[in-house]
Amino acid sequence: MTMDSFHDHAPIEAAIFGMGGIGRAMATELAADPMISKVHGFSRSAHPVEGVETHAYDPQGSLPDQLKAVAFDNLRLCVVTVGVLHEGENGPEKALKDIDDAWFLRVMRTNTLLPMLIGQAVAPLMPRHGRTLFGALSARVGSISDNRLGGWYSYRISKAALNMGLRTMSIETQRRNDEAVVVGLHPGTVDTELSAPFQTRVPEKKLFSPRYSAAHLLEVLDGLRPDQSGQCYDYAGKLIDP
Repeated sequence: MTMDSFHDHAPIEAAIFGMGGIGRAMATELAADPMISKVHGFSRSAHPVEGVETHAYDPQGSLPDQLKAVAFDNLRLCVVTVGVLHEGENGPEKALKDIDDAWFLRVMRTNTLLPMLIGQAVAPLMPRHGRTLFGALSARVGSISDNRLGGWYSYRISKAALNMGLRTMSIETQRRNDEAVVVGLHPGTVDTELSAPFQTRVPEKKLFSPRYSAAHLLEVLDGLRPDQSGQCYDYAGKLIDP
């Protein structure tokens, strides 16, 4: 695919935070895009990705200070793919009694606070005029109106809070640049480490490869208008109700 919506501003640079399955696939897609002059990939360990300038970053440290070491030129696209659903013996809570305060705070920091801190660090680096895109991986289970099954307390709450954070960020960002778009993105169920323990329940043909999901999410992002900023969209471009 090609990020055609940037034809007036090409060549541009892109930044991907989180180089797991979806992040790596997005970085690879963008590295092959003639509209993109450089792709920056950020992860804790900076695993090399062909065609991508990879950087190690410490999510516990000051992100603005760490980004000072990176030479950006016309950064107009940023996607945050960091997230946690399970880790060791911890995972989605089936009932209220299962909530653990330490794990709850870990999920909230990774899924909600960290994307906001990345936005805080990246927003001043993006141009004040012309099209810019900032997306963060959210989830359909973060929709309050769509919650009919219950459970998964920390993950649901973290994604609902992320959606509110992105909505609030979108309002502030458009005061700075009225062509800016800030959105949440639901990738579907993707064949990655995050979804591995839960794949047996996925309907046939609904378990996507990272490449499939990444390409569709980038296509959705590319097609969004400024008046759609602050919302959450899935891999097919469908609006997810709050």
